[in-house]
Amino acid sequence: MEQAWLEELREFIAIPSVSADPAHRDDVVRAAEWLSDLVKRSGGEAEVTPFGERELVIGEIPANAGNGSAPTVIVYGHFDVQPPAPLDLWETPPFELAQRDGWYYGRGIADDKGQLYTLVKAAQLLSERRELPVNIRVACDGEEEIGGHTIVDFLEQDERGADACVIFDGHITRPEQPEFCLATRGLVGFHVRVRTGARDLHSGIYGGAALNAIHVLMQVLSALVARDGLLADELREGRAPLGPDEQHAAEVLPSGEILLDEAGATSLDQEAAAQFYTRTWAEPSLDVNGIHGGKPDFVNTTLVVDAHARFTIRLAPGQDIEQIQSAAERLMRTAVPAGAELEIRRENSAPPGRMRPDMKAIQLGLDAFERAVGTRPLLVRAGGTLPIVPALERKGIPTVVTGFALPESAVHSPNERMRVEDIPRAVAAAQELFRSWAALA
Repeated sequence: MEQAWLEELREFIAIPSVSADPAHRDDVVRAAEWLSDLVKRSGGEAEVTPFGERELVIGEIPANAGNGSAPTVIVYGHFDVQPPAPLDLWETPPFELAQRDGWYYGRGIADDKGQLYTLVKAAQLLSERRELPVNIRVACDGEEEIGGHTIVDFLEQDERGADACVIFDGHITRPEQPEFCLATRGLVGFHVRVRTGARDLHSGIYGGAALNAIHVLMQVLSALVARDGLLADELREGRAPLGPDEQHAAEVLPSGEILLDEAGATSLDQEAAAQFYTRTWAEPSLDVNGIHGGKPDFVNTTLVVDAHARFTIRLAPGQDIEQIQSAAERLMRTAVPAGAELEIRRENSAPPGRMRPDMKAIQLGLDAFERAVGTRPLLVRAGGTLPIVPALERKGIPTVVTGFALPESAVHSPNERMRVEDIPRAVAAAQELFRSWAALA
């Protein structure tokens, strides 16, 4: 990789743009300004635009040809990063780009500063050679890591649109096999609280006669959790099965047994490994994220009357937030014994999204990546949630979601890293993608 690229990456990574920490609020803005300057150095125009309570970087690098009729491509990425803690597990400082053993290390190198950088750099190189065949619209945010919706709000109000969008904010399961993510799961998160009395009680005097809020909470949650790997039918309504291309990817990617073993995870049941891709791509899932009640840090004999929990449901492509929320609430209320009070509050949500594999932009992208990296991408789904995908779907903008991070890139963990070779590899793939999308005119 050229030394100038390395120095630019070093500057970008050095900005501790941790959106979750109010102490780094100015650093998030600094990262936005740095990205805006990069777009300007690439022959374009850009500005840091306040939008609601946050900032977006909105800019454009114009095509070198087309007489004003060139296709328009949105480049999305996020310039905020996860907190680096625990710091003592980092082998080198998190905001100092380090290189060792064929890897670049630093918070944000994989998620998402490093990958976003490669997209803008690809556009810059083509523009400098007067070979950029598409208009590049840069639309990036600094709150992806805290679940912000500013970029979604912007897209919903934006009337200009685009012919395609590319997002390098993903990973590939194996180094030499690229993947295009066609679909993302949605999310709906709940906070539930149970009250069963006016005050905590002595379990020796009242135990066996009075309701315990933690026990009731366990009943409520048990009505929702999976049985034999699947949620209740009411929570599975609307899910879209895997298409032929996605099914093929599930068959040729590493097995669920391998992936669970590499993650140090314990299989949910005997069928979990064999059904890994179906469950994480085409089924909803529910996870209790935290429970609180009583005094678990102390030895005590208390009958607890107040307990609460948070849980999230990942919605499969095709499912509707309101429908699944209503079904979950019905199941919970049915499980509550008489006399107990149950409060249910939806805290956050995002719909699932899905792109059709037969879209021209997707097919052109597959060809472009095959030329650039030598292997045709697999068409896969993501088990996670990316709110911008359904927003782009609603706008009718075909989108390629891909990336070059690996499972061992330690995204969201200490010693986050990207392979050195994958930075220029991503730039080359992005250049070929932009060239191919000239055919969208």
